[in-house]
Amino acid sequence: MTAPSSVTWPPSLWAATAQPGPVLGTLEGAIESDVVVIGAGFTGLSTAIHLRESGVGVTILEAAEPGWGASGRNNGQVIPTLAGHDPSAMTARHGEAGERFNAVLRDAAQYLFDLVRKYEIPAEAEQAGWVQPVHSPGRFKLAEKRVREWSAIGAPVELLDRAATAEMLGSDAWFGGFWNRTGGHINPLALTRGLAEVALRLGATIHARSPAVSMVHQNGRWLVTTAKGSVTARALVLATNAYTGEFEPGLAPEIAAEVIPVLSWQMATRPVSDNIAKTVIPGRQAMSDTHRELYFARWDARNRLVTGGAAILPGAGGANLRPTVAARLKRLWPQLGDVAFDYVWSGYVGMTPDNLLQPQVPGYPRIHQLGPNGFGWVGCNGRAVALSISLGRELAKAIQGTALETLGLPLSTPKPQPFQGLIRRIAPLALPLYRRLDAQEI
Repeated sequence: MTAPSSVTWPPSLWAATAQPGPVLGTLEGAIESDVVVIGAGFTGLSTAIHLRESGVGVTILEAAEPGWGASGRNNGQVIPTLAGHDPSAMTARHGEAGERFNAVLRDAAQYLFDLVRKYEIPAEAEQAGWVQPVHSPGRFKLAEKRVREWSAIGAPVELLDRAATAEMLGSDAWFGGFWNRTGGHINPLALTRGLAEVALRLGATIHARSPAVSMVHQNGRWLVTTAKGSVTARALVLATNAYTGEFEPGLAPEIAAEVIPVLSWQMATRPVSDNIAKTVIPGRQAMSDTHRELYFARWDARNRLVTGGAAILPGAGGANLRPTVAARLKRLWPQLGDVAFDYVWSGYVGMTPDNLLQPQVPGYPRIHQLGPNGFGWVGCNGRAVALSISLGRELAKAIQGTALETLGLPLSTPKPQPFQGLIRRIAPLALPLYRRLDAQEI
């Protein structure tokens, strides 16, 4: 496959405001490295940083530019939970490995913000907390369960009644909820570019516009090829998530086939006046509620409210969603008045549902050993920001020889989705089901 000579960025708020990324060359010729990482998003860059902190040589191959994929397109909420599964579910699924994973996830938001502070990354980071309000009285039981479960393993969570939720969010649209003090939000593209700069400063090599075409383990080494070169390495990390099959379908077909890339739209309002902004999520927490069709919002550094939505017809989704999401924001926060958006963009979320007949049930992350000293993962299911950084650390430990039974890596065998191509095309049709279930819940 021919490497792209230039990269077109999505028309996002983040692309308009993040600091420029590093100037990177493409891979040409055959090179050797101790470790090769495929993908310069959150996971790949975190892995590289942790390897270099231990003095391990690492080369990253990026198909476009750092942050071009999901790591630079998401809402930037730093959330230390999974989308729909609490600690007991992970333990039931993976036993002791699930318990270790729960501990990694519990501390993931704090770890991200500590890393940003350690390396002084200009990521517009605000550790104001993350709140999940409930959209119906019946969903309050869910908040109680999540507080009970996360409290049991030491997470700093707190149950909120309706009055406390209204005060925290500046709206009486919700019926209570819970929050985690370690969460918050960042500019995701600024974070990705900052992580790339840190990795380079520590001695990592990054080749951009160099999509991997194949990877194979032979003669005790990993060989990863691109259109114009190759990397031979002792160890490998596949860090491509929802974009695994986008540039080269034959790179890791089993991995690509187990993830459903679902298009997610992000939207940023025009700047809101200070007087009004002080009444809408006044503590500047990140917020995503219990709707299956998520309602979510957070402030950026310029007083833009960053939210989003889903569309049944993805091609026209950006244009179609503007009035719908504007009306939603006005309903939740009448003080905003008429809402207009300056930026609308999209990107893929890597979904890994266990049962396609129940698309409303979020999937679990899928973490795999791909061969000797080879690892990868897919399936962020909308919770990639905090988790990716911590999983990068765990993967770095694994390929340095740390015993797997001590790490927060619940390994599983790749399980391709049946009819993955078809399911990918019809996935937006689950949206009416989500809306019906949300409306029925009281």
